[in-house]
Amino acid sequence: MNVMKILKPVVLAVSVAAVPMAVSAQERLAFGATNAQSAHYAYFAAIAKVVNQAGDNYQASVVETGATVDNLKRMDRGQLDIGLITTSALYHANAGIKTFDGAPIASKLLWAYSLAPQNVVVRQDSGVSSLAELDGVRFGPGQRGSSTEATSIDVMKLFGFEPDWVRGSNGELAGAIKDNRAAGFIKSAVGTSFDALTTDIATFTPVQVLGLSDEQTSKIREDLPELSIVDMPGGEMENSGPYTTWGFMIGVSARPDLPDDVAYDIVKAVMEDDIEQATAFPNVKGQNLAELTLQYATSKLHPGAIRYFEEIGLTVPDALK
Repeated sequence: MNVMKILKPVVLAVSVAAVPMAVSAQERLAFGATNAQSAHYAYFAAIAKVVNQAGDNYQASVVETGATVDNLKRMDRGQLDIGLITTSALYHANAGIKTFDGAPIASKLLWAYSLAPQNVVVRQDSGVSSLAELDGVRFGPGQRGSSTEATSIDVMKLFGFEPDWVRGSNGELAGAIKDNRAAGFIKSAVGTSFDALTTDIATFTPVQVLGLSDEQTSKIREDLPELSIVDMPGGEMENSGPYTTWGFMIGVSARPDLPDDVAYDIVKAVMEDDIEQATAFPNVKGQNLAELTLQYATSKLHPGAIRYFEEIGLTVPDALK
């Protein structure tokens, strides 16, 4: 008996059958976040996990970056698939203005997940009770190099006010306020409440917030459309009743050529998760991110995101299409 003639067909059959089982086509995705110490980096790690668990199509990983501007430039070069942005900076990138003057980037918004109202905070003993009275007063525009700093300067310039700007890190500005070397500063809120740093200042140094007048609100809407208008409840720590301020959203946008189906899959997975994101970034707990995005977005949405939002019954404003 010829043993080889008997075994050869069996071996071939096993080999052929094994080939399809070994093929696993996963698309690699790079998610650009910010520095690894930030809570927003943890959020991006969570959404990468959500996308990876949603099916076998994608293998997402998080990249530590320099945040918004760095992410937008890397996405434009095709080095990142999606990235953290502020909606104000994304608006500037789309329009090719300010930081992106003459070099527009066609990145489209996927969703927003954290509203960042900008609180104008002053010491109660500063004698300042309106934005106009900040003219010539030592005052911090926000952490050096931040979106808060950039938008603070834009807003004050729009109104024709010129404080004696005190520059530095958030910690340095807080120290200046406590020591009465600065009347106050502008700082992002957490939701509709003071953040931890502002709360720390207010614990020992009574402060108050300064809101926008109706005329100032209209001027921001007209001349700085990249910013959102936010109604805040006020309270005892703020030494204020309800007030209005400006703000921007922190969100996620896509590289200019991200396919619609990939964007749709990512948005669907993230919108339908109610565990991982809230665990990593508690501010999103209980939030409807789709509705939040449509309420405060100031830039065009990616077609893949629009498809998902409309599928679940939401109306996407024409201004975002």
